[in-house]
Amino acid sequence: MKKELAKAYDPKGLEDRIYRTWEEKKYFHAEVDESKKPFTVMIPPPNVTGILHMGHAFDETVQDILVRQKRMQGYNVLWQPGTDHASISTEVRITNELKEEGIDKQTLGREKFLERAWQWKEKYGGTIVSQLKKLGSSCDWDRERFTMDDGCNRAVTEVFVRMHEKGYIYKGSRIINWCPLCNTSLSDAEVEYEEQDGHLWHIKYPFIEADGSVSTTRFIEFATTRPETMLGDTAVAVNPEDERYKDMVGQKLMLPLMNRELPVVADSYVDMEFGTGVVKITPAHDPNDFEVGKRHDLPEINIMNDDATINENGGPYAGLDRYEARKRIVADLEALGLLVKIEDYRHNVGTHERCHTTVEPLIKKQWFVRMDELIKPAVKAVKEGEIRLVPKSAENRYFNWTDNIRDWCISRQLWWGHRIPAWTCEDCGEITVARTAPAACPKCGGTHLDQDPDVLDTWFSSALWPFETLGWPDETPELKYFFPTDVLVTGWDIIFFWVIRMIFSSYEQMGTYPFHTVIFHGLVRDAQGRKMSKSLGNGIDPLEIIGQYGADALRLTLVTGNDMGSDMRFYKERVENSRNFANKIWNASRFIMMNLHEDEDYYGAPMPEGLEAADRWILSRFNRTVREATENMERYELGIAVQKVYDFIWDVFCDWYIEMVKPRLYGEGMEESRRAAMWCLVNVLAGSVKLLHPYMPFITEEIFCTLQSAEETIMLSAWPEYKKEWDFPTEENEIDVIQSAVRGIRGIRNTMNVAPSKKVSVIIVSEDKKTLDIFTRGKLFFESLAGASDSRCQSDRAGIDDSAVSVPLAGATLYIPLSELVDIQAEIARLTKELERLDAELARSEKMLTNERFLAGAKPEKVEEERAKKTKYEQTHAQVAEQLARLTGKNA
Repeated sequence: MKKELAKAYDPKGLEDRIYRTWEEKKYFHAEVDESKKPFTVMIPPPNVTGILHMGHAFDETVQDILVRQKRMQGYNVLWQPGTDHASISTEVRITNELKEEGIDKQTLGREKFLERAWQWKEKYGGTIVSQLKKLGSSCDWDRERFTMDDGCNRAVTEVFVRMHEKGYIYKGSRIINWCPLCNTSLSDAEVEYEEQDGHLWHIKYPFIEADGSVSTTRFIEFATTRPETMLGDTAVAVNPEDERYKDMVGQKLMLPLMNRELPVVADSYVDMEFGTGVVKITPAHDPNDFEVGKRHDLPEINIMNDDATINENGGPYAGLDRYEARKRIVADLEALGLLVKIEDYRHNVGTHERCHTTVEPLIKKQWFVRMDELIKPAVKAVKEGEIRLVPKSAENRYFNWTDNIRDWCISRQLWWGHRIPAWTCEDCGEITVARTAPAACPKCGGTHLDQDPDVLDTWFSSALWPFETLGWPDETPELKYFFPTDVLVTGWDIIFFWVIRMIFSSYEQMGTYPFHTVIFHGLVRDAQGRKMSKSLGNGIDPLEIIGQYGADALRLTLVTGNDMGSDMRFYKERVENSRNFANKIWNASRFIMMNLHEDEDYYGAPMPEGLEAADRWILSRFNRTVREATENMERYELGIAVQKVYDFIWDVFCDWYIEMVKPRLYGEGMEESRRAAMWCLVNVLAGSVKLLHPYMPFITEEIFCTLQSAEETIMLSAWPEYKKEWDFPTEENEIDVIQSAVRGIRGIRNTMNVAPSKKVSVIIVSEDKKTLDIFTRGKLFFESLAGASDSRCQSDRAGIDDSAVSVPLAGATLYIPLSELVDIQAEIARLTKELERLDAELARSEKMLTNERFLAGAKPEKVEEERAKKTKYEQTHAQVAEQLARLTGKNA
């Protein structure tokens, strides 16, 4: 039974219907199949707190393009989906929800809080998954994972225990990043540095004289951006090479306000060129000072509580907020005459990337991962090409982080997350790390053991994502078959959070890379180039765009004209263009199907005899598009690839070939020619929608399944391949000649305002018989495309009137009788009237531009505007005069 597309393309309903079918048919599902080569992609698991934003839409679209192409190329594709528990953001959301209900988190208690958290996850955790389906994401939803499910929890515990046993995980006191609002530690990667306006306070500390008195004449000066931390100073440092201070090393200073003695130490960390060349050392509140303190065996004095108020070590400032303490300290120093000056100073300030609170470096006892050895395989893999970063420029950021890596703080003072598998004996203080809760302390035999209250950094579990989702630590068939994975697609912003950690975790646990290629894409920015954010109110909801234009139009827009690694600007106009393209291919497909006879089935049929030049031309152009687009996709140049497919479908197939063959579809006595044309139309359309399918999956599925009945889905249909037998360079050259002729004729008609419906005769003149043969063979479609009533070929200008309009081509000239293009007398009258109008405008403009009062009184931009008008009038006047001279001269 003959099938037809709906009269109008409407993605609403169509997309949902198609996606339901895909899911029901299990087209996305992958099982171990040793007869096929696997292709594995792990989705960057979106937070359960999240909703689909443009960054997600871009990221998932790129991944979906890759996996859809690979399925069509015969790979056994696994696109592993899942969501992340997002410790901090989820806990904040639930805590705020409790506050609105008048419930205090601490009063509720840990167990009840976690019950509430799991309920919250079940209620909201699937939101983003349903939204990803609206986008068309072809993930294997039967394998969906959650970073806190039982399997992931087991993997996390196993890794923690193994790494602790090898000495890579330890508990110790080091400087960590502390968020006073979230009340938790942070890793270096979770701290965003933003430029802020602040101050540089210049302060002087007095020396202690030999007799023990505090000097009133000898001081040492330094500058600081955080005066409140002076309460925890335990030394002042100078560079050992600095001649200004060499004789001061070893002397004592008095710490003002606290009356504590400080030594002057020499350390090469101090930059002699910066400020006064003197640095106050606060080991408990600065990572660099911490290292200096270790080298000089300095005490570590923490002067801050977890909520960023001053603690009991802050003396008279105890209980004050850090910024209130700063004000009072500065005032007190000024009263003592120890404040030298205050300078405005713009500098980078560390903030928590989630809540944007200013982070405090604090010394705390936490769990750390020792990174010096672990990072080495991750560095080697990229340097030696075992892992490829796309674009290559990403290597600079990658190595900048690996070269400056510090031990990773992995403990978080939260309840939602993987609890640290460590137990402390109440009797002897022994810490036991184990896969399950120990029955007794291995040191003293005590049975009073408390599990560490902290949870692990979210990224600790996410770092195991490529292999924990496949069943590790068990040797599952899936792990053996699908791992290592192939390509990771992600944004620049988590290169440190996630990408590098997955790499070193995989080398440590699996002995190999987690993926061979990482594709970094840029940001989706607004039309002005600004980053989308809540504060700016410039975010665009992908679901709104999908509702208005369809998922296919959004997907095409996100990828078209975009290089991997580059940011893109999002314009509604671009989505409209993508929707217009969908309409174009829909209407072209509908036209082809309407011309199929009831019993005709051309899809996949052998190439028929009697193909004409236009048929061979379209096959050859399609063949080239297949080769080039596939090569681009293999190089991950997705934007370039889809632009070639777009141009072929719109410009070559729809605007040229379909118009070329229309006369053959309806002409009498042309059945063989019609069948050849229909075979090309059907097979080139089918191949074209296959090339387009990874980018626009819904419309291509609908067109393909309506066009033919041999295959039930385009998803599993074979990807088009370059065929040598479809190379027809001679016919390509022939049709290129005719296209040039048609464009030339259309240009003349446009210049002379000739209606498209007006038919004209065309004479082709060339001394080259081969060129004339091209027009003879292509006579039918040439006349149709050129709007010609007839055409004839000859070797010279014999019989052609001198008034004929000419269209020069390479190797030929086309002539059109002028009288067939225009009513000459009417055109002369029109041009004469236009020339008079332009004369008047030029006179007016000349008068204004020679008027001194106008030039002196008018705004500069107004004068420039008038000069631009005059130039335009002059150019138009010359063109009209030329046309008029040609008409009147030839008419006479």
